[in-house]
Amino acid sequence: MKRVVGIGGIFLKAKDPIALRAWYQAHLGIDVQDWGGTAFPWDRPAGMTVWSIFPDTAEHFAPSTAPFMVNYVVEDLDAVLAVLRAEGCEVDPKVDDSDYGKFGWVMDPEGNRVELWQPPAASV
Repeated sequence: MKRVVGIGGIFLKAKDPIALRAWYQAHLGIDVQDWGGTAFPWDRPAGMTVWSIFPDTAEHFAPSTAPFMVNYVVEDLDAVLAVLRAEGCEVDPKVDDSDYGKFGWVMDPEGNRVELWQPPAASV
């Protein structure tokens, strides 16, 4: 079974998200959109990597206190979460299933929240 097959997104917290987005746009040429980030398309159909900056008050990374979260692409979220649980990892019992795909979370040993993403069937 394959586990991680790519990076689905990189998310950062910032004290001043507007200023930090502007810095990345001005100095690194990242095309930051009105929603706060950009999407880098993949070679595979309907795939992309999302880059986004969150306000430093965002709770989406909790319980981690890290100012970032990496989203890894998986092909079978339920299977990966089951294996992680069996290996004794701290897996969030919540799974989010939406039009964007399925999302699950696990904490790494340093206390960083790691997001696992199974894209909709057409984009894997």
